[in-house]
Amino acid sequence: MASVVLSEAEKVYIVHGVQEDLRVDGRGCEDYRCAEIETDVVSNTSGSARVKLGHTDILVGVKAEMGTPKLEKPDEGYLEFFVDCSANATPEFEGRGGEELGAEIANTLYRVFSTESSVDLKSLCINPREHCWVLYVDVLLLECGGNLFDAISLAVKAALFNTRIPKVRVLEVEGSKEIELSDDPYDCIRLNVDDVPCIVTLSKIGYRHVVDATLQEEACSLASLLLAVTSKGALTSVKKMGKGSLDPESIFEMMETGRRVGKSLHAALQKTLDEEESLGTSRQKVGFLG
Repeated sequence: MASVVLSEAEKVYIVHGVQEDLRVDGRGCEDYRCAEIETDVVSNTSGSARVKLGHTDILVGVKAEMGTPKLEKPDEGYLEFFVDCSANATPEFEGRGGEELGAEIANTLYRVFSTESSVDLKSLCINPREHCWVLYVDVLLLECGGNLFDAISLAVKAALFNTRIPKVRVLEVEGSKEIELSDDPYDCIRLNVDDVPCIVTLSKIGYRHVVDATLQEEACSLASLLLAVTSKGALTSVKKMGKGSLDPESIFEMMETGRRVGKSLHAALQKTLDEEESLGTSRQKVGFLG
């Protein structure tokens, strides 16, 4: 994880400000930074999205490919996650530096999407036990400015919302099954992302907790809680991070805050995605290099 070095005076300034519900950038403890979201930014993918949250910049591409269902779930498709930590994001990712963080983020995403209600995987099945759609979700970290997990979860949900999977038909030809792919780019299926969770990270600073921590605030936090929250406010996954400890009362307070903030985060994201899609072809694309 990218980190910054702060003096004791800077840490005291940040911690005391948080206790007064006033952060360095003027936000309250439960306020997110302004996020920029754009979908359909990579042409050779089934779906893509770019999210900028402060100085954190994430690009996600989803590629749908035909594969074989897993033995334990023969009537479902599945998702595969890969996270690439670009050395341009921070010098700490040079060489093998970003591999450990990439694996940690990928494992967290697998855990978040392990609940059956998150994505309808049965809709990805083409022919039970033989063919299904496999969604390869590639996450690229372009810049690290704190709160990676939340930004990545927003980008993944936006990319899945943008994903279009071609419709296929299974034909019986002389006793064997053949798969016919539709030539019409508009003849496709869309994923229902209503129940896809977003990650809300709450960082404990002093006696209070904040959402969407910056790199400087993360340096002042010894423990944080990662919550996977659905649009209805249900918690599907909880993960504690950091070397510090959290008392039970703090955990319950953080979970309640996570539910409340998560619901408003989902609503704002869905509103943005719907508005962007309503523009259709008239939408001016900025692109991930913009």
